[in-house]
Amino acid sequence: MISKILIANRGEIACRVIKTARRMGIKTVAVYSDADRNALHVEMADEAVHIGPSPANQSYLIQDKIIDAVKQTGADAVHPGYGFLSENPDFAERLKAEGVTFIGPNPHAVVSMGDKITSKKLAMEAGVSTVPGHMGLIEDAEDAVKISQKVGYPVMIKASAGGGGKGMRIAWNDDDAREGFAASKAEAASSFGDDRIFIEKFVTSPRHIEIQVLGDKHGNVIYLGERECSIQRRNQKVIEEAPSPFLDEETRAAMGAESVALAKAVDYDSAGTVEFIVDGDRNFYFLEMNTRLQVEHPVTELITGVDLVEQMIRSAQGEKLSMSQKDVKLNGWALESRIYAEDPFRNFLPSIGRLTRYRPPVEGDRESGAIVRNDTGVFEGGEISMYYDPMIAKLCTWGPDRGIALEAMRDALDVFELDGIGHNIPFLQAVYDHDRFIRGDITTGFIAEEYPDGFMGAEQNAGVMRKLGAVCALMHDIAEHRAAEISGSLPNHTRHVPDIWCVEIGDKNYHADIRGERGLRTIVMDDDTDKAAIEMEVLINWVPGQPLVRALIDNKPLNFRADRSPEGYRVRHRGCAFCVKVRTPEAAQLAKHMPIKVAADTSNLLLCPMPGVVVRVMVEEGDVVEDGQALAVVEAMKMENTLRAEKRAKVSSIKAVAGDNLAVDAVIMEFEAV
Repeated sequence: MISKILIANRGEIACRVIKTARRMGIKTVAVYSDADRNALHVEMADEAVHIGPSPANQSYLIQDKIIDAVKQTGADAVHPGYGFLSENPDFAERLKAEGVTFIGPNPHAVVSMGDKITSKKLAMEAGVSTVPGHMGLIEDAEDAVKISQKVGYPVMIKASAGGGGKGMRIAWNDDDAREGFAASKAEAASSFGDDRIFIEKFVTSPRHIEIQVLGDKHGNVIYLGERECSIQRRNQKVIEEAPSPFLDEETRAAMGAESVALAKAVDYDSAGTVEFIVDGDRNFYFLEMNTRLQVEHPVTELITGVDLVEQMIRSAQGEKLSMSQKDVKLNGWALESRIYAEDPFRNFLPSIGRLTRYRPPVEGDRESGAIVRNDTGVFEGGEISMYYDPMIAKLCTWGPDRGIALEAMRDALDVFELDGIGHNIPFLQAVYDHDRFIRGDITTGFIAEEYPDGFMGAEQNAGVMRKLGAVCALMHDIAEHRAAEISGSLPNHTRHVPDIWCVEIGDKNYHADIRGERGLRTIVMDDDTDKAAIEMEVLINWVPGQPLVRALIDNKPLNFRADRSPEGYRVRHRGCAFCVKVRTPEAAQLAKHMPIKVAADTSNLLLCPMPGVVVRVMVEEGDVVEDGQALAVVEAMKMENTLRAEKRAKVSSIKAVAGDNLAVDAVIMEFEAV
């Protein structure tokens, strides 16, 4: 029986494995790079071993270092998590040769199904419906163009060893195919150490639905329902849910049976996922099989009650599955939000830095019957590094039905405190409030279709804005009374606090008449266009300096983030970010005469949009560039980002070269008019 597990991974998945191992009475070993010296998974494990420099290809991807750590600690098993070495058959074979148990599928299954090209060939041989494409190796960019033309645009260019959206590009024409091939190949080599690429037809308006399978070493395989993973950006899943709001029982059973048959064909004996593309008529096509634990596995655990990590451990040590297919019951609904270190207001560019505040919602049961779960590998004061995936946490909610799970997710995101870096919580909030998502009318093109020009923030209705303004006025009133009490304690100091405040939100101006002294307050809000003022009862338990505001308005909760600004508060609520200015009536009149500050003109500069490393500069000084032309490539958090010209211009000077580490807004090149 397994007594000590080394986790050959980092971050939240390492922490996740440690939790189950601890519950099973199994000791754990963490491995860490220079960047992860103070990481949460290192603190949680019973032992920890340093394995090298920060870049993954010098630490977590080096098999010799992992195996040395196994020998050093006496671990008798290795759990690879996902990514890194999780789908590397050579690694599994080396562990087997050392007498160490690999907690994952047997090497034969990994070879057969872990490689996307091989798995698609096997699926076709087994009669499984697959998406048309070219499964052979591709020599160069021009070969990629010829193949793409034959398959028919649009096509998906994908890394054979890929996962997590890395090494994937959609090409709509020859130029896209050339550029996408080069980018996918480079990204695949960097992330997986394998630069093989294949091309398949891109199915328009598809849903991405996957089946969770579970097998043992005795020939038993079952499926644990499906996950809907259609909300994706750049082929990276953002929101997952289980079950799918689209599938019916007949389609679910058919997909499950096909997944089990495919798994049995390769003697699959662990947790794995069979992924499908599903069209609007519920026709499904095999996409790939991931021979590992998936990032989104928690939603399956929440609706089935099955601990997938535990099942992987039990299967690895030779135990039979403790359940059959008829024992699998889908109970309720679960949602998962991937919280990333990326700024949605800057085209989702990666963000690195220190988490100056990290206060996730409390895990556990809610009065509504919902459950909140947060899988994370970070802590307040910790660093988000440029070397690894930008995921901060996986926030999950469960409810007896989709509506309760969805409302629990909205509430949990409202109170998730995260400062110090850019993050995608506002975007997640906007998606959950979107009519299409609420209806379950989603495809993998949802984000591109609904936010074609990028995410600029959600729109709030006038009623919500008025309520936020009322609460901000009350917060300002509380802060002013506190200041008055402090100054009033000094000799010859008195300070008058008015009862009426002028509140400005965008182009709307309100008068807030605050009545009452303590506790429940009555606030009358009006503006110049209202025939009648709106009166509301407001209760907040807030003190100056708290960024999270919890309010009850007419006995209904309203939670939002508010940070002090020179004349009020910077507010974030349900995907909307704006400033609320609170002034005395006299100050409001004077503010009308203040000049508006004009932002500096940077249109003649190419600025680095995120902290990262310059991969290549694609132009030279003196070149005339056209609108949309690729200028430079910057890599951050394992993703390559191509920076393009916004207009026709001449490159007057270049300030950065390949290999340079750049900060946000560092100048890469300057332009002059032509």
